[in-house]
Amino acid sequence: MPEALRTRCGSVAEAGRWPRRYTVAGLFFLATLLCYLDRVSISIAIIPLSSDEHYDPSVQGLILSAFFWGYIWTQLGGGWMADRFGGKRVLGAGVAAWSLATLVTPPAAAISFGALFAARVMLGLGEGVNFPSIHSLTARWMPARERARTLSLNFSGMYLGTIVALLLSPPIIAALGWPWLFYLSGAAGLLWVAAWMAGVSDAPREEAAVTSPRAEVLITRVPWGAIARERAVWAIVLAHFCSNFGYNILLLWLPTYLHRAFGTPVARVGAYSLVPWMASFAIANAGGWIADSLIIRGMSVGRTRKAMQSAAFAMGALPLLALPWAGSPAEATALVALSAASSSLGLSAYGVNHLDIGPAHAGVLMGISNTIATIPGIVGVAAAGWIVKETGSFAAVFTMIAAVYGIGMAGYLAWASGERRI
Repeated sequence: MPEALRTRCGSVAEAGRWPRRYTVAGLFFLATLLCYLDRVSISIAIIPLSSDEHYDPSVQGLILSAFFWGYIWTQLGGGWMADRFGGKRVLGAGVAAWSLATLVTPPAAAISFGALFAARVMLGLGEGVNFPSIHSLTARWMPARERARTLSLNFSGMYLGTIVALLLSPPIIAALGWPWLFYLSGAAGLLWVAAWMAGVSDAPREEAAVTSPRAEVLITRVPWGAIARERAVWAIVLAHFCSNFGYNILLLWLPTYLHRAFGTPVARVGAYSLVPWMASFAIANAGGWIADSLIIRGMSVGRTRKAMQSAAFAMGALPLLALPWAGSPAEATALVALSAASSSLGLSAYGVNHLDIGPAHAGVLMGISNTIATIPGIVGVAAAGWIVKETGSFAAVFTMIAAVYGIGMAGYLAWASGERRI
């Protein structure tokens, strides 16, 4: 039987000096870090792998996009299960599944292209529950005034995971070979699962050390019709789609772009590719604190979300238009860093907006938006490979991303809301 909707937002009084919700947030931040560590390693490994197997750019695009063929299928189901039954087991199962998929990637690649493609799809199936589960957990654990900074911290795990992958991948490849990227990160994921299952509960009410009042949402039946008709939902979906369109292409093609456009050796590609994600890590977290501070000081939630998202798309698009004229890998890296860091401001807009308009259904709403936002990973990443193959350069790819950002900004400004709608 569905339970009555009950939302309690405020401070969390807990035994001891360290609030329990910070431990929960820290652990799911680490899950997101591992999520991207496992996802991004292929962007470096694809260079020696493609050389060995003679994969052209179009085949590389298929390998890089294979992850998203699995990722798209578990978003909505994962969000629904997390909202209905709690995010602890859903997230734990997802990390276990994607860690196992990571471990089997090297032997799959040795078997055939098809087996490698299947392993990447399996990785996506596991990772699909990550963000919906975390949104659901945030709705239960975090008071409203801390949600932008909490989710910005979690999303910044994408960048830190990318940084770790790009920093460690070249020396690991040089010393041990590319398969060890996957063996080490897969093992780390299984260790995380053990810590998570032993140390976390689905909601504050399940922890003796946590007392009321608490930031918790108990759900009712999912109002699918209201969700489908609500423009604020589609504002989030559009912004998420457009943001992911640029992010996934830059994330997965940047090492190859630097290698092809400037002859940057593999040993240095990782170092250059670090810079945009280091900048994004810092700006994403700063954006979360800025957004929460603006709301605390009296700016409406809706205006805050629209201001942050507009800055993200506008400042994210302009550097990409200048990128074809970059004369060195350092110049190109600086422009990509400016674009990526600016785009990360959207994590304190569309990234948290699910909890503004429907906190009781945060996991489902994130499942919907992240499902649709997975399409650019399938289509955009593969299309980028086709465009590069046909034109011989990345110029048209960068222009395409900038145009998509412009569409996203216009739609979000027209439809977004900061009020509870569902």
